[in-house]
Amino acid sequence: MATFTGEEKEGIFFLRITFLESRAPVKAVYTSRRGGVSNAPYDGLNLGLHVGDNPRAVLANRNLLAGVLDLPLGSWVIGEQVHGNEVARVGREQAGSGVRELTTALKGIDALVTNEPGVTLVAFFADCVPIYIVDPVNRALGLAHAGWRGTVLQVGARMVARMATEFGSRPGDLLAAIGPAVGPCCYQVDARVVDKVQEHLPFAGELLAADGPGHWRLDLPRANYLTLVAAGLQPDRIAFAGICTHCQAETFFSHRASGGITGRQAAMLALGEQV
Repeated sequence: MATFTGEEKEGIFFLRITFLESRAPVKAVYTSRRGGVSNAPYDGLNLGLHVGDNPRAVLANRNLLAGVLDLPLGSWVIGEQVHGNEVARVGREQAGSGVRELTTALKGIDALVTNEPGVTLVAFFADCVPIYIVDPVNRALGLAHAGWRGTVLQVGARMVARMATEFGSRPGDLLAAIGPAVGPCCYQVDARVVDKVQEHLPFAGELLAADGPGHWRLDLPRANYLTLVAAGLQPDRIAFAGICTHCQAETFFSHRASGGITGRQAAMLALGEQV
């Protein structure tokens, strides 16, 4: 069975994370740039309010997507995404946070966890790594945004620990997926980033490859995979999209490929109402 499966509905193309959806009563989705109403350079399904696009277009896109996925806009919970490692437990009380205005997003938060049906965890990406976690035993979820800073701060491991505290989740029971992100084929970093990777990640040697004087290639998806394994997840319970957003910038928004001016796609994760 495929771990990620493309689907198109009403002109909107997205990926279903079948690895998770086939093993637990969840909706797990990663959107693309295809569909929607935004104009260049945010064309078309830009879901980020913070990138300079017309807010009316962004809200129209969000409404379109909510209808296509049957994940009502009022159920969405959005963190501020500051490239940190702070995790928030959320529920229906937080539903709607960050949906219509940036100022209502959860301050300082890059990862969300919940065990409440009717709540949709949402985060936005244009090269950074989406980390999805599902606890099929305790029926709980986690979703994290991991750029290089969040990766070296091990936001994925922090999310696993928070799920253990809040819901009694055991790492060995967890399922995880690492969504599309910039790959080591396209992600070049300098000594400043390398120093942080080496300082915080004991497996840094597996992630870095020299790429000319003062530059290295960094494998962000693998860094997050190894962080989850170190946190106790079983390797065969972690799925990779294996999609580089920079290489596929015609399908996905890529900050690097666009020179920094582009839209955002969304990672979305929700428990089924039947849970």
